[in-house]
Amino acid sequence: MPKAFPEEFRRDVVAVARKGEAPITQIAKDFGVSPAALHRWMKIADREDGVKSGTVSDDAAKLREANKRIRLLEQEAEVMRRAVAYLSRDINPKMIYPLVRELAARDAPIRVPVAVSCRVLNFSRQAYYQWAANPVPARDLEEAHLINAAIDHHRDDPAFGYRFIADEINAGPGPVASERRIWRLCSQNGILSVIHRRRRSGLKAGPPVHDDLIERDFSATAPNRKWLTDITEHHTAEGKLYLCAIKDLHSNRIVGYSMDGRMKASLAVAALDHAVALRKPAGTVVHSDRGSQFRSRKFVLALNTYGLHGSMGRVGACGDNAAMESFFSLLQKNVLNRKRWETRDELRLAITTWIERSYHRKRRQRALGRLTPIEFETIKNAASAA
Repeated sequence: MPKAFPEEFRRDVVAVARKGEAPITQIAKDFGVSPAALHRWMKIADREDGVKSGTVSDDAAKLREANKRIRLLEQEAEVMRRAVAYLSRDINPKMIYPLVRELAARDAPIRVPVAVSCRVLNFSRQAYYQWAANPVPARDLEEAHLINAAIDHHRDDPAFGYRFIADEINAGPGPVASERRIWRLCSQNGILSVIHRRRRSGLKAGPPVHDDLIERDFSATAPNRKWLTDITEHHTAEGKLYLCAIKDLHSNRIVGYSMDGRMKASLAVAALDHAVALRKPAGTVVHSDRGSQFRSRKFVLALNTYGLHGSMGRVGACGDNAAMESFFSLLQKNVLNRKRWETRDELRLAITTWIERSYHRKRRQRALGRLTPIEFETIKNAASAA
């Protein structure tokens, strides 16, 4: 705590201020004191010098002190009376801080300062003011935001468990939470992955998001009429790498693809964004299986935004998406089974190189008249332009 100014210094400053050669504020600034302190020093000096009468009688001082003591005793009695009535109410949980706020209100019959109430009820003023600044505990508010975020991520992809939800939450701008905490909140609120739920025998799958518009007709008379899409997984020493690819049935070209270490709805949306940016389709039918990624709200919203038509096959019928499965089979033989892959980046680069260099530009297909997909599209586009 800083020491008080010396008495000699205070007298000198007061003497300079009494001369009136400069404003009080300027003098205070020059001497490094506050204007309020300088005014107080001048009042004390005037009273000591007899310039102004500031003395009071001993009786008046004693009366004032007695009235102050009586008022304090009344406030303490009011606090005790209200505390007994407040705690006797059949309301749980009991929190005494609201009573302190009621006693300190301006319209209270006997207004009691916060300091008096805290002293009588035996808790610190700091704790009360912390509660008054934030009546709802920060942890409760944070967990409410985490629950809302978990519900949103689970609605986007019902296959998400608490680990995927924790990753999505921690990747966002909100608070960071541990997997154990997310597990507790998800368990308490019934946010469970649809994959790990026990299913009763004979229980049929729900209706698909879209009807089957392909019906195993894997031919297209023009580009961007029919697209097939699916997701496959590949193992590496770091973990799995998931590939979502989109195939145009006119030329069998892979018009869009995306890879990630997690099989999320955003993986399918990223592949669709890639295909739309490359081809700029209109009214294309996008056919898939009934995977949760393709039934998610994000993927359906992306289809509607781009003006595309969704299509889905039956449950457990691989033949409904056979043309896409044949591409994954070629990928398995030509890339995945060639060696053991150590990192996801290594496998990602190998898949991209094989699709763009070998499958699109070197591998000739009998269904295309022994042409590659790029050659087939080039010839067809030239013929259409002519």
